[in-house]
Amino acid sequence: MVEDIAKDVLEYFLRNPQAADDLEGVARWRLMSQMIYRDVEETSQALDWLVEKGLLTRISRPGSAFFRLQADQRAGAEAFVAEADDKPKPE
Repeated sequence: MVEDIAKDVLEYFLRNPQAADDLEGVARWRLMSQMIYRDVEETSQALDWLVEKGLLTRISRPGSAFFRLQADQRAGAEAFVAEADDKPKPE
């Protein structure tokens, strides 16, 4: 647990080498920012994976992309979600 938080703090400071803050600032704002950054990165990877598997379609627009369910893959998407729900969650 300590190592995970330390990694998050260090990643923030590596991406923002001019940053300086006190304990409360790091805990409240920097780590929240880090979690959002990580969530966006992980979500991007998940979206790419789902597109590669043919479960989602990527619709490219200038400056961004949109994603939607691949209509003919609905059953496969439902099976994937059901399988993921059946797996035990780490405690």
